[in-house]
Amino acid sequence: MKKLMFILVILPFMALSQNNQERPIIENVMFSPIAGKTAEFEAGIAAHNKKFHAEGPYGVRIYNILNGENAGKYMNIMGPLTWNLIDNRPHSAAHEEDMNKNVNPYLSAEVEVNYMKMHPELSNFSKDFEINKVSVFVIDVKRFKQKEFMDKVVNKVVKVYKEKMSDQIFGIYTNELNNKEGMDFAWVDFFDNSSWLGKEDKFAAYYEEVHGAGSFADFLTAVEATTNGDYVEIWNLRNELSGPNAKVIGTN
Repeated sequence: MKKLMFILVILPFMALSQNNQERPIIENVMFSPIAGKTAEFEAGIAAHNKKFHAEGPYGVRIYNILNGENAGKYMNIMGPLTWNLIDNRPHSAAHEEDMNKNVNPYLSAEVEVNYMKMHPELSNFSKDFEINKVSVFVIDVKRFKQKEFMDKVVNKVVKVYKEKMSDQIFGIYTNELNNKEGMDFAWVDFFDNSSWLGKEDKFAAYYEEVHGAGSFADFLTAVEATTNGDYVEIWNLRNELSGPNAKVIGTN
C-alpha cells in the first residue's frame, strides 16, 4: 500500500533562529488506533500532548486525513526543530510511562515516520494565519532529477504564486531521507474554509501571464521529464488532540 508522506504543515520559524545554518525539519508520524479503541486513543493522545508537547520545538499537532487511501488516519507532526534537537526530545520516565500506559496500547502496528526539510526561501508565511485546514500536494521526483525539478518546475511555480497569488500562504518541503514510496516533495497550501477547494483554477493563465505566451506547454514538458506522479490529500487539524493551538505568527 502506498504510504503517506509525512509533511510539515506548521510554522516555519517558531523556536528556531532565522540565522541558524541548519534548516528546520519536522518529524511526521502517521498512525491509526486499534478498531474500537478510538475514544481511548484520542483521550490518551490529547492528555499526553497537552502535558508533554504543548509548545516550542517539541510541540505536537494532530491532523486527520480526509481523503485518499489514508483517509481516517492520524498525522502526528512535531516541530519545527533541527537534527541537533532531535536527541533531546521529551523522553523522561514520566513521558515514557504515559505513552506506554495511555497511548501505545490503543495504536495499531502500522506506524511510519518521515523527516521533512522546510525551504523558507521558497515558501510564503508572510502574514498571521491559522493552520486548521491544509492541502498537501505530494510529488514523486525522478531519480537524479531533483535539481532540474527545483529549477524548472518549483521555482517557476513559486514565481507565479508570489506575483499572482501573493495572499496565498504556502510551504515547500523536501524529504530529508531517501525513500521508495515516492514521497520526495510537498507543496502545502493553507486555507480557512473548504470553499477554497472549489475556487476556479486559473494557474495556467497566470503562468503564461508571468512567464510568457506559450510557456505553460513547456512547463508541462518539464513536469513530465522530472516527475513520476503526484497526489493530493486534505488534512484537518484536531486542535483538541494537539499541544500548540492553530495560530501561526507570520514572518513579516
